[in-house]
Amino acid sequence: MTVSGARGMFSAYAPILVVAALLALTPLATSANTVLNAMVLALLVALAGQGWNILGGYGGQFSFGHAAFFGTGAYGTALLQARYGLNAYVAFAAAIGAGAAVGAAIGFLSFRSGLRGSYFALVTLAFAEVFRIVANASPFTGGAAGTLLKLDVAPGNFQFASRAIFFWIALALVTLVLILTRAIERSRFGAYLVAIRENESAAQALGIDTFKVKLQAITLSAAVTAAAGAFYAQYFLYVNADIAYGAAVSVEALLAPIIGGLGTAFGPLIGTLALHGLAEGAKALTGRIPGIDVALYGALVVLVIAFAPKGLRGLAARLGRGLSTRWAS
Repeated sequence: MTVSGARGMFSAYAPILVVAALLALTPLATSANTVLNAMVLALLVALAGQGWNILGGYGGQFSFGHAAFFGTGAYGTALLQARYGLNAYVAFAAAIGAGAAVGAAIGFLSFRSGLRGSYFALVTLAFAEVFRIVANASPFTGGAAGTLLKLDVAPGNFQFASRAIFFWIALALVTLVLILTRAIERSRFGAYLVAIRENESAAQALGIDTFKVKLQAITLSAAVTAAAGAFYAQYFLYVNADIAYGAAVSVEALLAPIIGGLGTAFGPLIGTLALHGLAEGAKALTGRIPGIDVALYGALVVLVIAFAPKGLRGLAARLGRGLSTRWAS
């Protein structure tokens, strides 16, 4: 590797490691379970958002049904442990594989049929709703009562007495996906995704196998989102149809990158921290008025679309350039 190549790699990945190191200090700054629990949930949303961003942000294939992958990951790890006694770590990995398989199946059916834009978005929403209905009615998944995992606190069971350990594991997963996303940005596959996002017909005319690239993107996207679902089930030791396949999961997964910055590595994390920070702050000030977080999410989306179409990350970059230009003059 050349010196310039090494410098380029360092400048690409160093910010990720710095941000991860700073966030890793959170449990050292506070031991409050409420704070750590909120941070774990935020990181899970960021992880699901990172998965959505690979397909929607870079590839331009907007999905309204990423809950289908989140739920598959959650139910996958829960059922493999509760019904078959599988080791928690093996079940976790298998659940990610199951999520990837569901993503590949949905992608194959959708992209082979030539679905794009709103048609693809609605089909993914329909799949998530079908999964929710089936999981809610099937005795295998526990029906409306859901599936409960046995409490047996031990590292070998992927259960820890300290929430800080869960936080660090969730942060490690987010960091790995951030590195993966940055690697995609620098790869030919990433260039193909952006070409498809900008003009799929032109990309196809240039010889890009758009079907293959989109299928790979949705499979990878589904695997990442399924990891978030599997971790959720392992963290709370319980899952039901409304939690796993509910619309709230799909909404948060797409809101995070839209608010943070579509098609950027840090966009989903920035968007998630902004959303959850705003919601928690509002709840603390207003005494937890029901629905205040949803109202704030809507208001923030409107403001971002109106004044920062490239998300908060794009807004910060624009302000930074403006300040540097002012200082230079």
